[in-house]
Amino acid sequence: MPPASLFDDDCFRILRQAACSPTAMRHDLCAPAHGGDAVNPVFVRTALAAALSLAAVPAVSAPAVWPPPMAPASQRIDEIRVDKSERRMELLRGGKVVRRYRILLGDDPVGPKHKQGDERTPEGRYTITFRNGASRFHLSLRVSYPNAADAAWAKARGLDPGGDIMIHGGTPPGYTRDWTNGCIAVTNAEIEEIWRLVPVGTPITISP
Repeated sequence: MPPASLFDDDCFRILRQAACSPTAMRHDLCAPAHGGDAVNPVFVRTALAAALSLAAVPAVSAPAVWPPPMAPASQRIDEIRVDKSERRMELLRGGKVVRRYRILLGDDPVGPKHKQGDERTPEGRYTITFRNGASRFHLSLRVSYPNAADAAWAKARGLDPGGDIMIHGGTPPGYTRDWTNGCIAVTNAEIEEIWRLVPVGTPITISP
């Protein structure tokens, strides 16, 4: 756990508002560049319940180091594979799968991402370009969308391709419905493990 609770103040405020008023559902719970698309109300209620349950748990000592340190070089992975249709992400080292995760995607998951606000998860070959230890969703890893092909496709059609696609935490344990605005989501415990294993520069292939 980070020094803060499961959700930071802004995220907790959004979840509380969304649970109280249907008109407050339209908030951007991923990156600001995603354009404030709607969040599934079932997710909001589930996430709010998880956050509220923490309030009843006695405080525990914060870890000595946050964000978590990288694993030794010999344990780090060198490739990520995502299968959107199977909702599966695999971490590989030397061509062998060493970790496998159930993932959740954007609210409109079928097809590649083409423009900002389409709530789709990209498809193609990318790279992990940044590690955010102060993410609103526990921890996050930035995916290098748009790549050159994505940007050219959007430009030819006068579209903004969007961006700020992440692998991040925030999924309540047991939740099974897609809920992001295009990001790849796992639980907080899972993103902590992924964070330790994935260095900047890791290639990621996202398949339909």
